[in-house]
Amino acid sequence: MPNWPAETRTVRWRAFAWTPYWVLAFVALWPLPGPAEGVLALGALAVLAVLAQMAISAGKNRPLPLDRGAAALATALFAVYWLPELLSAPDALDRSRALKEVAADLRYLPFLWGVAIALHAARGRRVVFAGLALVAGVWTLDALLQAVLGASPLFWSLDGLKRAVGGEGFCSAEEWLSVDRLSGVFGPCNLKLGLVLASLSPFALAAASRRFGAVGWSVAAVALGIAILLGGARAAWISYALVLGFSGWRVLGARRLLAFAAAGVVAMAALYAVSPELQQRVARTTLALQSDGAGMDGALSGRGRIWQGAACMVRGHPLNGVGVRGFRVAWPHCDPAPGQPPAWGAGEAYHAHQLVLELLGETGVLGLLLWLAGAWLVWRSWRQADTAARERARPALLALAVTVFPFNTHLAFYSTFWGGLALLLAGLYAGALHGRTDERSL
Repeated sequence: MPNWPAETRTVRWRAFAWTPYWVLAFVALWPLPGPAEGVLALGALAVLAVLAQMAISAGKNRPLPLDRGAAALATALFAVYWLPELLSAPDALDRSRALKEVAADLRYLPFLWGVAIALHAARGRRVVFAGLALVAGVWTLDALLQAVLGASPLFWSLDGLKRAVGGEGFCSAEEWLSVDRLSGVFGPCNLKLGLVLASLSPFALAAASRRFGAVGWSVAAVALGIAILLGGARAAWISYALVLGFSGWRVLGARRLLAFAAAGVVAMAALYAVSPELQQRVARTTLALQSDGAGMDGALSGRGRIWQGAACMVRGHPLNGVGVRGFRVAWPHCDPAPGQPPAWGAGEAYHAHQLVLELLGETGVLGLLLWLAGAWLVWRSWRQADTAARERARPALLALAVTVFPFNTHLAFYSTFWGGLALLLAGLYAGALHGRTDERSL
Protein backbone atom coordinates (compact mmCIF):
# COMPACT_ATOMS: atom_id res chain seq x y z
CA MET A 1 0.00 0.00 0.00
CA PRO A 2 1.36 3.48 -0.83
CA ASN A 3 2.66 5.64 1.98
CA TRP A 4 -0.47 7.76 2.42
CA PRO A 5 -0.48 10.61 4.93
CA ALA A 6 -1.04 9.36 8.46
CA GLU A 7 -4.11 11.57 8.98
CA THR A 8 -5.74 10.12 5.84
CA ARG A 9 -5.20 6.55 7.01
CA THR A 10 -6.44 7.38 10.51
CA VAL A 11 -9.75 8.87 9.35
CA ARG A 12 -10.49 5.92 7.12
CA TRP A 13 -9.64 3.26 9.68
CA ARG A 14 -11.64 5.01 12.40
CA ALA A 15 -14.74 4.56 10.26
CA PHE A 16 -14.39 0.84 10.95
CA ALA A 17 -13.37 1.00 14.62
CA TRP A 18 -16.57 -0.91 15.48
CA THR A 19 -15.70 -4.00 13.41
CA PRO A 20 -13.73 -5.91 16.12
CA TYR A 21 -16.69 -5.64 18.48
CA TRP A 22 -19.09 -6.64 15.71
CA VAL A 23 -17.06 -9.82 15.13
CA LEU A 24 -17.15 -10.65 18.84
CA ALA A 25 -20.88 -9.93 19.07
CA PHE A 26 -21.50 -12.34 16.22
CA VAL A 27 -19.55 -15.11 17.97
CA ALA A 28 -21.03 -14.45 21.41
CA LEU A 29 -24.53 -14.79 19.93
CA TRP A 30 -23.93 -18.21 18.37
CA PRO A 31 -26.16 -19.88 21.01
CA LEU A 32 -28.97 -17.69 19.60
CA PRO A 33 -28.83 -18.45 15.85
CA GLY A 34 -31.41 -15.86 14.77
CA PRO A 35 -29.80 -12.84 16.47
CA ALA A 36 -26.32 -14.04 15.44
CA GLU A 37 -27.36 -14.21 11.80
CA GLY A 38 -28.95 -10.78 12.10
CA VAL A 39 -25.73 -9.30 13.48
CA LEU A 40 -23.74 -10.88 10.64
CA ALA A 41 -26.07 -9.59 7.94
CA LEU A 42 -26.44 -6.07 9.34
CA GLY A 43 -22.69 -5.76 9.90
CA ALA A 44 -21.97 -6.99 6.38
CA LEU A 45 -24.39 -4.42 4.95
CA ALA A 46 -22.77 -1.68 7.04
CA VAL A 47 -19.29 -2.67 5.81
CA LEU A 48 -20.50 -2.65 2.22
CA ALA A 49 -22.21 0.73 2.63
CA VAL A 50 -19.17 2.41 4.21
CA LEU A 51 -16.81 0.95 1.64
CA ALA A 52 -19.07 2.08 -1.20
CA GLN A 53 -19.31 5.59 0.24
CA MET A 54 -15.54 5.76 0.63
CA ALA A 55 -14.97 4.45 -2.90
CA ILE A 56 -17.23 7.15 -4.31
CA SER A 57 -15.77 10.01 -2.29
CA ALA A 58 -12.13 8.91 -2.14
CA GLY A 59 -11.09 9.62 -5.67
CA LYS A 60 -8.69 7.63 -7.77
CA ASN A 61 -5.60 8.17 -5.67
CA ARG A 62 -6.93 7.78 -2.13
CA PRO A 63 -6.61 4.62 0.01
CA LEU A 64 -9.44 2.39 1.17
CA PRO A 65 -9.32 0.78 4.64
CA LEU A 66 -8.75 -2.75 3.35
CA ASP A 67 -5.27 -4.13 2.89
CA ARG A 68 -4.75 -5.27 -0.69
CA GLY A 69 -3.41 -8.69 0.24
CA ALA A 70 -6.17 -9.32 2.80
CA ALA A 71 -8.82 -8.16 0.33
CA ALA A 72 -7.50 -10.46 -2.39
CA LEU A 73 -7.27 -13.50 -0.11
CA ALA A 74 -10.66 -12.89 1.52
CA THR A 75 -12.32 -12.41 -1.87
CA ALA A 76 -10.69 -15.56 -3.23
CA LEU A 77 -11.84 -17.62 -0.23
CA PHE A 78 -15.35 -16.25 -0.65
CA ALA A 79 -15.29 -17.28 -4.32
CA VAL A 80 -14.14 -20.78 -3.34
CA TYR A 81 -17.18 -21.07 -1.08
CA TRP A 82 -19.76 -19.33 -3.27
CA LEU A 83 -18.95 -20.43 -6.83
CA PRO A 84 -19.79 -24.11 -6.15
CA GLU A 85 -23.26 -22.97 -5.08
CA LEU A 86 -23.69 -20.96 -8.27
CA LEU A 87 -22.48 -23.77 -10.51
CA SER A 88 -24.73 -26.33 -8.84
CA ALA A 89 -27.88 -24.19 -9.02
CA PRO A 90 -28.97 -24.47 -12.71
CA ASP A 91 -29.93 -28.16 -12.52
CA ALA A 92 -30.30 -28.56 -8.75
CA LEU A 93 -33.04 -30.91 -7.56
CA ASP A 94 -34.51 -28.07 -5.50
CA ARG A 95 -33.66 -25.18 -7.80
CA SER A 96 -35.57 -22.49 -5.92
CA ARG A 97 -33.84 -23.39 -2.64
CA ALA A 98 -30.44 -23.48 -4.35
CA LEU A 99 -30.96 -20.08 -5.97
CA LYS A 100 -32.05 -18.60 -2.63
CA GLU A 101 -28.85 -19.92 -1.04
CA VAL A 102 -26.77 -18.43 -3.86
CA ALA A 103 -28.38 -15.02 -3.41
CA ALA A 104 -28.33 -15.07 0.40
CA ASP A 105 -24.70 -16.13 0.65
CA LEU A 106 -23.52 -13.05 -1.22
CA ARG A 107 -23.57 -11.44 2.22
CA TYR A 108 -20.44 -13.38 3.06
CA LEU A 109 -18.26 -11.27 0.77
CA PRO A 110 -18.63 -8.00 2.73
CA PHE A 111 -18.62 -10.11 5.89
CA LEU A 112 -15.16 -11.44 5.06
CA TRP A 113 -13.97 -7.97 4.15
CA GLY A 114 -15.25 -6.66 7.46
CA VAL A 115 -13.50 -9.39 9.44
CA ALA A 116 -10.25 -8.65 7.58
CA ILE A 117 -10.65 -4.94 8.32
CA ALA A 118 -11.23 -5.69 12.01
CA LEU A 119 -7.86 -7.45 12.19
CA HIS A 120 -5.85 -5.03 10.08
CA ALA A 121 -4.41 -3.13 13.03
CA ALA A 122 -2.65 -4.60 16.06
CA ARG A 123 -5.27 -3.10 18.36
CA GLY A 124 -8.09 -4.82 16.49
CA ARG A 125 -6.28 -8.17 16.57
CA ARG A 126 -5.78 -7.88 20.31
CA VAL A 127 -9.46 -7.14 20.85
CA VAL A 128 -10.71 -9.94 18.60
CA PHE A 129 -8.30 -12.69 19.63
CA ALA A 130 -8.57 -11.87 23.34
CA GLY A 131 -12.35 -11.69 22.98
CA LEU A 132 -12.54 -15.08 21.27
CA ALA A 133 -10.39 -16.58 24.02
CA LEU A 134 -12.67 -15.03 26.64
CA VAL A 135 -15.82 -16.36 24.96
CA ALA A 136 -14.33 -19.86 24.76
CA GLY A 137 -13.23 -19.63 28.39
CA VAL A 138 -16.64 -18.50 29.66
CA TRP A 139 -18.44 -21.22 27.72
CA THR A 140 -15.96 -23.80 29.04
CA LEU A 141 -16.47 -22.69 32.63
CA ASP A 142 -20.23 -22.78 32.12
CA ALA A 143 -20.01 -26.35 30.76
CA LEU A 144 -17.92 -27.46 33.74
CA LEU A 145 -20.51 -25.96 36.06
CA GLN A 146 -23.17 -27.91 34.19
CA ALA A 147 -21.18 -31.09 34.78
CA VAL A 148 -21.21 -30.37 38.52
CA LEU A 149 -24.62 -28.75 38.99
CA GLY A 150 -26.59 -30.58 36.31
CA ALA A 151 -27.58 -27.41 34.42
CA SER A 152 -25.81 -24.72 32.43
CA PRO A 153 -26.13 -21.37 34.24
CA LEU A 154 -25.87 -19.47 30.97
CA PHE A 155 -28.48 -21.51 29.12
CA TRP A 156 -30.72 -21.57 32.18
CA SER A 157 -30.61 -17.76 32.22
CA LEU A 158 -31.30 -17.44 28.49
CA ASP A 159 -34.09 -19.99 28.63
CA GLY A 160 -35.65 -18.28 31.63
CA LEU A 161 -35.51 -14.92 29.86
CA LYS A 162 -37.20 -16.38 26.79
CA ARG A 163 -39.92 -17.95 28.93
CA ALA A 164 -40.50 -14.63 30.67
CA VAL A 165 -40.79 -12.79 27.37
CA GLY A 166 -42.46 -15.35 25.11
CA GLY A 167 -44.05 -17.86 27.45
CA GLU A 168 -42.01 -20.84 26.31
CA GLY A 169 -38.38 -21.90 26.33
CA PHE A 170 -35.98 -22.91 23.61
CA CYS A 171 -36.38 -26.69 23.93
CA SER A 172 -39.24 -29.15 24.26
CA ALA A 173 -39.61 -31.51 27.21
CA GLU A 174 -38.55 -34.44 25.02
CA GLU A 175 -35.33 -32.68 24.09
CA TRP A 176 -34.57 -31.93 27.72
CA LEU A 177 -35.05 -35.61 28.63
CA SER A 178 -33.20 -37.11 25.67
CA VAL A 179 -29.92 -35.19 25.97
CA ASP A 180 -27.00 -37.52 26.65
CA ARG A 181 -24.08 -35.08 26.85
CA LEU A 182 -23.03 -31.66 28.09
CA SER A 183 -24.89 -29.06 26.07
CA GLY A 184 -23.60 -25.92 27.81
CA VAL A 185 -24.83 -22.53 26.71
CA PHE A 186 -26.20 -23.99 23.45
CA GLY A 187 -28.82 -26.07 25.27
CA PRO A 188 -30.13 -29.62 24.80
CA CYS A 189 -31.82 -28.81 21.48
CA ASN A 190 -28.68 -27.39 19.87
CA LEU A 191 -25.86 -29.83 20.67
CA LYS A 192 -22.91 -27.94 19.20
CA LEU A 193 -20.89 -27.17 22.34
CA GLY A 194 -18.01 -29.58 21.76
CA LEU A 195 -17.63 -28.73 18.07
CA VAL A 196 -17.63 -24.98 18.69
CA LEU A 197 -15.17 -25.18 21.59
CA ALA A 198 -12.82 -27.35 19.51
CA SER A 199 -12.84 -24.74 16.72
CA LEU A 200 -12.27 -21.84 19.14
CA SER A 201 -9.71 -23.65 21.31
CA PRO A 202 -6.62 -22.39 19.40
CA PHE A 203 -7.45 -18.83 20.44
CA ALA A 204 -7.96 -19.78 24.09
CA LEU A 205 -4.77 -21.85 24.23
CA ALA A 206 -2.73 -19.14 22.50
CA ALA A 207 -3.97 -16.52 24.96
CA ALA A 208 -3.28 -18.77 27.96
CA SER A 209 0.25 -19.60 26.84
CA ARG A 210 1.05 -15.99 26.00
CA ARG A 211 -0.13 -14.80 29.41
CA PHE A 212 0.91 -17.66 31.70
CA GLY A 213 3.32 -19.79 29.69
CA ALA A 214 3.29 -23.58 29.66
CA VAL A 215 1.36 -23.80 32.94
CA GLY A 216 -1.41 -21.58 31.61
CA TRP A 217 -1.58 -23.59 28.39
CA SER A 218 -1.83 -26.85 30.35
CA VAL A 219 -4.60 -25.60 32.65
CA ALA A 220 -6.60 -24.24 29.71
CA ALA A 221 -6.04 -27.45 27.74
CA VAL A 222 -7.38 -29.58 30.60
CA ALA A 223 -10.44 -27.41 31.16
CA LEU A 224 -11.29 -27.30 27.47
CA GLY A 225 -10.60 -31.01 27.14
CA ILE A 226 -13.05 -31.95 29.89
CA ALA A 227 -15.79 -29.80 28.40
CA ILE A 228 -15.18 -31.11 24.87
CA LEU A 229 -14.96 -34.71 26.01
CA LEU A 230 -18.20 -34.51 27.98
CA GLY A 231 -19.74 -32.60 25.08
CA GLY A 232 -19.93 -36.00 23.47
CA ALA A 233 -19.21 -35.08 19.83
CA ARG A 234 -16.55 -37.47 18.63
CA ALA A 235 -15.75 -35.18 15.71
CA ALA A 236 -14.86 -32.53 18.30
CA TRP A 237 -12.56 -35.01 20.05
CA ILE A 238 -10.61 -35.48 16.81
CA SER A 239 -10.45 -31.74 16.12
CA TYR A 240 -9.28 -30.97 19.65
CA ALA A 241 -6.65 -33.71 19.56
CA LEU A 242 -5.21 -32.05 16.46
CA VAL A 243 -5.23 -28.66 18.19
CA LEU A 244 -3.43 -30.08 21.22
CA GLY A 245 -0.85 -31.76 19.03
CA PHE A 246 0.08 -28.70 16.98
CA SER A 247 -0.29 -26.13 19.76
CA GLY A 248 1.33 -28.26 22.46
CA TRP A 249 4.34 -29.08 20.30
CA ARG A 250 5.19 -25.38 20.08
CA VAL A 251 4.48 -24.54 23.73
CA LEU A 252 5.66 -27.64 25.58
CA GLY A 253 8.07 -29.33 23.22
CA ALA A 254 8.04 -33.02 22.32
CA ARG A 255 8.93 -34.54 25.71
CA ARG A 256 6.61 -32.47 27.85
CA LEU A 257 3.81 -32.94 25.30
CA LEU A 258 4.18 -36.71 25.57
CA ALA A 259 4.06 -36.45 29.36
CA PHE A 260 0.96 -34.26 29.10
CA ALA A 261 -0.66 -36.80 26.77
CA ALA A 262 0.08 -39.64 29.18
CA ALA A 263 -1.45 -37.68 32.05
CA GLY A 264 -4.42 -36.93 29.82
CA VAL A 265 -5.03 -40.62 29.18
CA VAL A 266 -5.09 -41.26 32.93
CA ALA A 267 -7.47 -38.35 33.47
CA MET A 268 -9.77 -39.57 30.69
CA ALA A 269 -9.88 -43.03 32.28
CA ALA A 270 -10.90 -41.47 35.59
CA LEU A 271 -13.52 -39.34 33.87
CA TYR A 272 -14.83 -42.39 32.01
CA ALA A 273 -15.32 -44.22 35.31
CA VAL A 274 -17.69 -41.55 36.68
CA SER A 275 -19.53 -40.45 33.49
CA PRO A 276 -22.30 -42.75 32.21
CA GLU A 277 -22.77 -40.51 29.17
CA LEU A 278 -19.10 -40.83 28.23
CA GLN A 279 -19.32 -44.60 28.74
CA GLN A 280 -22.21 -44.74 26.28
CA ARG A 281 -20.29 -42.77 23.64
CA VAL A 282 -17.24 -45.00 24.01
CA ALA A 283 -19.37 -48.15 23.91
CA ARG A 284 -21.00 -46.95 20.71
CA THR A 285 -17.59 -46.23 19.21
CA THR A 286 -16.34 -49.75 19.99
CA LEU A 287 -19.12 -51.16 17.79
CA ALA A 288 -16.74 -50.40 14.92
CA LEU A 289 -14.68 -53.40 16.04
CA GLN A 290 -17.47 -55.71 14.93
CA SER A 291 -16.84 -57.31 11.59
CA ASP A 292 -20.25 -56.62 10.08
CA GLY A 293 -21.38 -53.40 8.44
CA ALA A 294 -24.14 -52.89 10.98
CA GLY A 295 -21.57 -52.56 13.75
CA MET A 296 -19.63 -49.92 11.87
CA ASP A 297 -22.81 -48.02 11.02
CA GLY A 298 -23.89 -48.12 14.66
CA ALA A 299 -20.51 -46.83 15.76
CA LEU A 300 -20.92 -43.94 13.33
CA SER A 301 -24.50 -43.22 14.50
CA GLY A 302 -25.84 -44.15 11.09
CA ARG A 303 -23.36 -42.10 9.11
CA GLY A 304 -22.23 -45.18 7.16
CA ARG A 305 -25.72 -45.35 5.68
CA ILE A 306 -25.68 -41.61 5.01
CA TRP A 307 -22.33 -41.85 3.27
CA GLN A 308 -23.61 -44.63 1.02
CA GLY A 309 -26.49 -42.35 0.08
CA ALA A 310 -24.05 -39.52 -0.63
CA ALA A 311 -22.03 -41.81 -2.90
CA CYS A 312 -25.25 -42.57 -4.81
CA MET A 313 -25.78 -38.83 -5.33
CA VAL A 314 -22.23 -38.45 -6.60
CA ARG A 315 -22.74 -41.23 -9.12
CA GLY A 316 -25.99 -39.68 -10.34
CA HIS A 317 -24.75 -36.06 -10.51
CA PRO A 318 -20.93 -36.16 -10.74
CA LEU A 319 -20.26 -32.78 -12.36
CA ASN A 320 -22.11 -30.23 -10.23
CA GLY A 321 -24.06 -32.30 -7.70
CA VAL A 322 -27.69 -32.27 -6.59
CA GLY A 323 -27.52 -28.63 -5.51
CA VAL A 324 -26.61 -26.96 -2.25
CA ARG A 325 -28.92 -28.10 0.56
CA GLY A 326 -30.45 -30.58 -1.89
CA PHE A 327 -29.26 -33.63 0.06
CA ARG A 328 -32.60 -34.10 1.80
CA VAL A 329 -34.42 -33.97 -1.55
CA ALA A 330 -32.19 -36.64 -3.08
CA TRP A 331 -32.11 -38.83 0.03
CA PRO A 332 -35.33 -40.84 -0.52
CA HIS A 333 -34.00 -41.99 -3.90
CA CYS A 334 -30.52 -42.80 -2.56
CA ASP A 335 -31.28 -44.30 0.87
CA PRO A 336 -29.55 -47.72 0.78
CA ALA A 337 -31.96 -49.16 3.37
CA PRO A 338 -35.31 -47.39 2.91
CA GLY A 339 -37.30 -49.88 4.93
CA GLN A 340 -35.10 -49.87 8.04
CA PRO A 341 -35.29 -47.37 10.93
CA PRO A 342 -32.16 -45.17 10.93
CA ALA A 343 -29.57 -45.41 13.67
CA TRP A 344 -29.79 -41.65 14.30
CA GLY A 345 -33.47 -41.84 15.23
CA ALA A 346 -36.53 -40.51 13.45
CA GLY A 347 -36.40 -38.47 10.28
CA GLU A 348 -34.47 -38.39 7.04
CA ALA A 349 -30.83 -37.47 6.48
CA TYR A 350 -30.34 -33.76 5.85
CA HIS A 351 -26.66 -33.57 4.90
CA ALA A 352 -23.65 -35.80 4.28
CA HIS A 353 -21.94 -35.30 7.69
CA GLN A 354 -18.58 -35.22 5.91
CA LEU A 355 -17.00 -32.32 4.04
CA VAL A 356 -15.71 -34.16 0.96
CA LEU A 357 -18.96 -36.08 0.48
CA GLU A 358 -21.00 -32.92 1.04
CA LEU A 359 -19.04 -31.14 -1.67
CA LEU A 360 -19.17 -34.03 -4.13
CA GLY A 361 -22.82 -34.80 -3.45
CA GLU A 362 -24.17 -31.24 -3.48
CA THR A 363 -21.69 -29.38 -5.73
CA GLY A 364 -19.99 -32.20 -7.65
CA VAL A 365 -16.43 -32.45 -8.86
CA LEU A 366 -16.46 -28.75 -9.75
CA GLY A 367 -17.17 -27.81 -6.16
CA LEU A 368 -14.51 -30.10 -4.74
CA LEU A 369 -11.91 -28.73 -7.17
CA LEU A 370 -12.74 -25.17 -6.14
CA TRP A 371 -12.36 -26.02 -2.45
CA LEU A 372 -9.04 -27.71 -3.18
CA ALA A 373 -7.97 -24.53 -4.96
CA GLY A 374 -8.91 -22.65 -1.80
CA ALA A 375 -6.78 -24.97 0.31
CA TRP A 376 -3.89 -24.36 -2.07
CA LEU A 377 -4.38 -20.57 -1.78
CA VAL A 378 -4.26 -20.77 2.01
CA TRP A 379 -1.13 -22.92 1.90
CA ARG A 380 0.52 -20.62 -0.66
CA SER A 381 -0.26 -17.49 1.34
CA TRP A 382 1.21 -19.14 4.44
CA ARG A 383 4.38 -20.20 2.65
CA GLN A 384 4.93 -16.71 1.23
CA ALA A 385 4.33 -14.90 4.53
CA ASP A 386 7.16 -13.76 6.78
CA THR A 387 7.70 -14.98 10.33
CA ALA A 388 5.80 -12.13 11.98
CA ALA A 389 2.77 -12.63 9.74
CA ARG A 390 2.72 -16.36 10.45
CA GLU A 391 2.86 -15.73 14.17
CA ARG A 392 -0.09 -13.34 13.93
CA ALA A 393 -2.19 -15.77 11.90
CA ARG A 394 -1.23 -19.07 13.53
CA PRO A 395 -4.27 -19.47 15.86
CA ALA A 396 -6.69 -18.62 13.06
CA LEU A 397 -5.02 -21.01 10.62
CA LEU A 398 -5.04 -23.84 13.16
CA ALA A 399 -8.71 -23.21 13.95
CA LEU A 400 -9.59 -23.20 10.24
CA ALA A 401 -7.53 -26.32 9.50
CA VAL A 402 -9.06 -28.48 12.23
CA THR A 403 -12.56 -27.26 11.36
CA VAL A 404 -12.25 -28.44 7.75
CA PHE A 405 -10.00 -31.44 8.50
CA PRO A 406 -11.20 -33.90 5.83
CA PHE A 407 -10.69 -37.13 7.81
CA ASN A 408 -13.49 -36.37 10.24
CA THR A 409 -17.26 -35.99 10.38
CA HIS A 410 -18.74 -32.51 10.02
CA LEU A 411 -21.79 -30.33 10.25
CA ALA A 412 -23.09 -28.96 6.95
CA PHE A 413 -20.70 -26.31 5.62
CA TYR A 414 -23.45 -24.81 3.48
CA SER A 415 -25.73 -24.34 6.47
CA THR A 416 -26.12 -20.91 8.03
CA PHE A 417 -24.41 -21.72 11.33
CA TRP A 418 -21.43 -23.86 10.31
CA GLY A 419 -20.87 -21.98 7.07
CA GLY A 420 -20.74 -18.70 8.99
CA LEU A 421 -18.30 -20.19 11.50
CA ALA A 422 -15.99 -21.56 8.80
CA LEU A 423 -15.99 -18.30 6.84
CA LEU A 424 -15.34 -16.31 10.01
CA LEU A 425 -12.19 -18.38 10.57
CA ALA A 426 -11.19 -17.82 6.94
CA GLY A 427 -11.63 -14.06 7.38
CA LEU A 428 -9.66 -14.09 10.63
CA TYR A 429 -6.80 -15.87 8.87
CA ALA A 430 -6.76 -13.47 5.91
CA GLY A 431 -6.96 -10.40 8.15
CA ALA A 432 -4.31 -11.54 10.61
CA LEU A 433 -1.87 -12.73 7.94
CA HIS A 434 -1.95 -9.38 6.15
CA GLY A 435 -2.38 -7.22 9.24
CA ARG A 436 -0.15 -4.27 10.11
CA THR A 437 2.15 -4.07 13.08
CA ASP A 438 2.55 -0.28 12.80
CA GLU A 439 0.02 1.36 15.13
CA ARG A 440 0.03 4.44 12.90
CA SER A 441 -2.10 2.43 10.44
CA LEU A 442 -5.01 2.65 12.89
